[in-house]
Amino acid sequence: MTTHLRAGPRLLMTALLLTAGVGCAGSGGEAAASCSGLVTYGNRGYLPTGDTAFTVGERLGTATIVECDDTPNDPGVSIPDGRTGAYAVEGSDPADAIAVGDSAAEATLMKVR
Repeated sequence: MTTHLRAGPRLLMTALLLTAGVGCAGSGGEAAASCSGLVTYGNRGYLPTGDTAFTVGERLGTATIVECDDTPNDPGVSIPDGRTGAYAVEGSDPADAIAVGDSAAEATLMKVR
């Protein structure tokens, strides 16, 4: 199944939560690491890619959405710890890339960091 990003309210919110803050600038102007969007599966960390054309394979199990509060002075912006489905990506080893989401149709491509 080829998955394309659709702008439904739930999917849009998921995409915003997964991509918010990746590559935030530090006070010195250099890029600072961000935990936002980080999921773990099989003892590996994955970050969203922004790629929208990929083929979702079989369900692998459950990925963990890592709790993140990299803006402690901005209440209400933190991402709570959670769980979501982990799916294979056709043509990729799960050690390199997986798709995550509540269903295969809503999955977002993630690559190992």
